[in-house]
Amino acid sequence: MPRPTQGNGRVPTRRSPRPSHHRRTSGTPTRTPSRREQVSELEALLDAAASLPASPPRDFAQLGLPAPLVTTLARRGFTMPFAIQTRALPDGLAGRDVLGRAQTGSGKTLAFGLAVIARLHAGDRPTPETAPRALILAPTRELANQVADELAPLAHSLDLRVAAIYGGAPMGRQIDRLRRGVDVLVATPGRLQDLIDQKVATLAHIEVTVLDEADHMADLGFLPAVTKLLDMTPADGQRMLFSATLDRGVDKLARRYLTEPAAHAVASSRAAVDTMDHRVFTVRPEEKVAVASAIATRPARSLFFVRTKHGADRLAKQLNRAGAAAVAIHGNLNQNQRERALRAFTTGHSRVLVATDVAARGIHVDDVDLVVHFDPPNDHKDYLHRSGRTARAGATGTVLSLVEPAQTRDVEKLHAAAAVTSTTSSVDPAHAEVVAIATSGEPVVVSGPAPTVPSAPAAARRPGQRARRPHVQHGRGRERRRA
Repeated sequence: MPRPTQGNGRVPTRRSPRPSHHRRTSGTPTRTPSRREQVSELEALLDAAASLPASPPRDFAQLGLPAPLVTTLARRGFTMPFAIQTRALPDGLAGRDVLGRAQTGSGKTLAFGLAVIARLHAGDRPTPETAPRALILAPTRELANQVADELAPLAHSLDLRVAAIYGGAPMGRQIDRLRRGVDVLVATPGRLQDLIDQKVATLAHIEVTVLDEADHMADLGFLPAVTKLLDMTPADGQRMLFSATLDRGVDKLARRYLTEPAAHAVASSRAAVDTMDHRVFTVRPEEKVAVASAIATRPARSLFFVRTKHGADRLAKQLNRAGAAAVAIHGNLNQNQRERALRAFTTGHSRVLVATDVAARGIHVDDVDLVVHFDPPNDHKDYLHRSGRTARAGATGTVLSLVEPAQTRDVEKLHAAAAVTSTTSSVDPAHAEVVAIATSGEPVVVSGPAPTVPSAPAAARRPGQRARRPHVQHGRGRERRRA
């Protein structure tokens, strides 16, 4: 691929290939900084980038994108880039490594995706033609699908091919797709490793690698797999890493695999907290479902979080009985069931989505203005990740925690660790504040045909055995034992 020049006319320097564990983001220090100092250094770099004054407004053509790509963007309603795109795209197009911090909904997919597509278009397709030239690693199948869906029509305008591979889907179809040729491969780490082990996928010709939501990769325990995959890509290729935080080992990835990266951030990692209204409703255990049901009947979209898969199914059924159209999404559902649940939610046929933490981390749905913590999260980071499903791209949102009296002290500590200020009210189903939330929000506009509502896989039983009735939990202790 011809090496593009920077805005000053200089060709961006790329170091000669060397062992990846020797790659650093700066010159050799006089002493080895501690782990905490190294994380702080990267965070300070991103904070400084976020504090830079906004760049003068430029459209996509002025940023240097190919004309067919600009035309396709305009047809899809994208005329002016978001802040993270304005800042990160020039360095991405110039071939520099990029370290980015951007919240969900900030436009980061196009920030790296447009750079990937434009750079592949500017280069020559290597031999073999079927080998992927760019790799985008995503933590979940939902996110992999959404990234591929967003980039595919843009890549098509430049005669490039995008494919997504992930677990939970038929492997045979994905193998066939790879054999037909792919330029941009969007993948989850586990399925990609499986296909490499079967020798139907190779990373030997990767020119650009992107890690999207690296912090979520760490949360799911994928960093060893990610490291193994990155070691399979050419050491002198371009790499971009986007993450909301740098802890849980993400800083190690940045220091090991990024060479003199350009740092870009549009806000501090906690800035989105300021656009949320954090509230706590203290409820008696026996009235918790009734309060949740009253809130769930609101006309706008609502996202409820629970701790367990069975708890998600149970709450969705309880909300439906109360007249709120709700669907659940969790790890026990297969890919088709998960996709139907998300489609029902995004098209407005179900205004309520009940989700577990892992299942919801890849969910990106616009116009969610209420997040409800039906069960408390495990820690303050999970609280922020859950809450980040609302107040996206500068919008506002409400984050509500339904808290039983015995949980009050733990939730207060969690909010303090998350650096959020919340208001607390003791409520029952008829309380004025419950009614206010139950009637809040813009009504959802229903679109398209109603998808089949997914149901959880039934447990296998012996011939002649009667199906067990669903167990409805009452009270905190019993739920903990069965979780």
